[in-house]
Amino acid sequence: MLVTALVNLAPAVAQAPKKAVASPALQKEFDGFIAKFRAALRTNDSAAVAGMTRLPFMNDSAIRDAAQFRAKTYPTSFTAKNRACIQRGKAVYDRNQENNDNYFVFCGELIFVFTKTPAGFLFTEVGAND
Repeated sequence: MLVTALVNLAPAVAQAPKKAVASPALQKEFDGFIAKFRAALRTNDSAAVAGMTRLPFMNDSAIRDAAQFRAKTYPTSFTAKNRACIQRGKAVYDRNQENNDNYFVFCGELIFVFTKTPAGFLFTEVGAND
């Protein structure tokens, strides 16, 4: 009976989803991007961060340009605590359902998302860490 159970379980284990792994080229590209992003955070340069952000931010028409991002999003999302967290936090790679390459930095109750776009990597979202 144990053998039958193990034989029936084997296909399920073999089909377990594999953890996504970034290619070395993609990792190198992200490493270059995140180094610049972290440098901007280190100097609290909201203009540089806005320049590395996909706008309109999170498809919100109220945050459609850099000035709006700097006024509405930067002060609340990039507090001193969050800037420090992003600078020391490990970025975790994954690919979403639309086959986009994403990196995530988890900071307390927030997740900062960086996505590979045709223009290169950009900061694309901040969400709840549930």
